[in-house]
Amino acid sequence: MSRGTSMEREARTGTTSTAATTTTASPGIDFGGRQIVGRSKGHGVSWRIPRRTVVVCVGAAVAAILIALVSLASGAYQLSIPEVVEALIGRSSGIVQTIVLEWRLPRVLLAALFGIALGLAGGIFQSLTRNPLGSPDIIGFDAGAYTGALVIMLIVHGGVFVTTGGALLGGLLTAAVVYLLAYRRGVHGFRLIIVGIGVTAMLGSFNTWLILQASLQDAMSASFWGAGSLNGAGWEQFIPALIVFLVLIPATIALSGPLRMLELGDDAAKQLGVSAERTRLLLVIVGVGLSATVTSLAGPIAFVALSAPQIGRRLAGSAGISLSAAAAVGCVLLLASDWVAQHALGESELPVGVVTVVLGGGYFVWLLIREAKRP
Repeated sequence: MSRGTSMEREARTGTTSTAATTTTASPGIDFGGRQIVGRSKGHGVSWRIPRRTVVVCVGAAVAAILIALVSLASGAYQLSIPEVVEALIGRSSGIVQTIVLEWRLPRVLLAALFGIALGLAGGIFQSLTRNPLGSPDIIGFDAGAYTGALVIMLIVHGGVFVTTGGALLGGLLTAAVVYLLAYRRGVHGFRLIIVGIGVTAMLGSFNTWLILQASLQDAMSASFWGAGSLNGAGWEQFIPALIVFLVLIPATIALSGPLRMLELGDDAAKQLGVSAERTRLLLVIVGVGLSATVTSLAGPIAFVALSAPQIGRRLAGSAGISLSAAAAVGCVLLLASDWVAQHALGESELPVGVVTVVLGGGYFVWLLIREAKRP
């Protein structure tokens, strides 16, 4: 019996046995065992989440809140945590309220939101490619989004919404090119990564040429933005990002079930009622949309999408990529990296992408060493 057929039989058997044992159970939430199971009256099992994944997500949420409070309190005008909390709940006024709500809060919210988006994007592509290197910043999608944004910024001179659209279009076109070049009776993860690395190199050269042809002021602005920066982030960036992610994040949640089926293999997924190619295409569109939106508003922030899913998987102890853990870890990573970028060199702020490259580079070296030691 083939591996895909046996896994499919196990999946079907597990689903049947679970439904049979829980149909007569009272509705509610069961916190016993290694999984938290939610039951709805008359419909069997509604959902299940591994307990360890919940612990990781709750722990990451607490860490993110603490880092956010420290970020809101830190700066040239130092504040205490109670002052920050009072400003957030509307009990403060004057300069403290302005600093917290108008100057610092948008940047903190964008860092958290972008971290979640990058974690989800990395989780999607690493699950699709079944490879820890399958990340949008490795396989060329971020480079394509950066190209689209540069064309709008340097040639069209469009605003925030137009730049976001250009980045989305550039990322999707790059994904289509990589997908077609890697397609040989289906798309295999290793081939997709190799093709993506080549496309990334070509787009990197084209992006450099675009910057060299621009005026000095535009070139300096694009180069600084190209490092991945949240400097100057405000509500005008947060609103369009929130609108896009309110569409893409629920779409990711809706596609997470079919994504788990794809991990069993295309044949098993088809026998379980999942259209493999259609689902894969939708997941690519959603994943590119998540990473391209971040790129359009903050520049290409490297290595968060690469490292967050793997760190989340190890913390959660799951066999495959946990999208919820990847999103939670991505949020914490980018919040912490942005705080370091703002305060590591005193009054001089670094682009957050510089910090993530240093952290991600260390992770990348560790990953290569770990893979080399495998028998």
